[in-house]
Amino acid sequence: MSARPPLPPFTRETAAQKARMAEDAWNTRDPQRVSLAYTEDSHWRNRAEFLVGRPAIVEFLTRKWARELEYRLIKEVWAYSDNHIAVRFQYEYRDDSGNWFRAYGNEQWEFDANGLMQRREASINDVSIKESERKFTWPTLGPRPADFPGLTELGM
Repeated sequence: MSARPPLPPFTRETAAQKARMAEDAWNTRDPQRVSLAYTEDSHWRNRAEFLVGRPAIVEFLTRKWARELEYRLIKEVWAYSDNHIAVRFQYEYRDDSGNWFRAYGNEQWEFDANGLMQRREASINDVSIKESERKFTWPTLGPRPADFPGLTELGM
């Protein structure tokens, strides 16, 4: 198994790098690519859904992005130590009826020695928003541009 730097133990800088790498990958909306950041037997809790392993992660993300259209995500490190990182995040999406939402959440991550995530626990709440209330408006789908502000800079 190859390493996926940065590796634990994390510093402020490497935790932020790891979070941005995760954000960028999730913004591709490519389930297979995203799954490669997790161990083969990674354990997830996403809201009230419990998953184990990469195939389950790919299936989950495929379903997720089929219904969460125009998905745009921003993550920010909340805390870190040794092989753990906690992030807060928000993402915006619309459903197939054109209704917009902003999801607010927190994740706790645990990594193995190779830098792969072996555990992810996510608590998420969705709030209906008007299209005019959107904040994540970079012009194209995909990773957030380097000059687009993060959550703190957006006052969120």
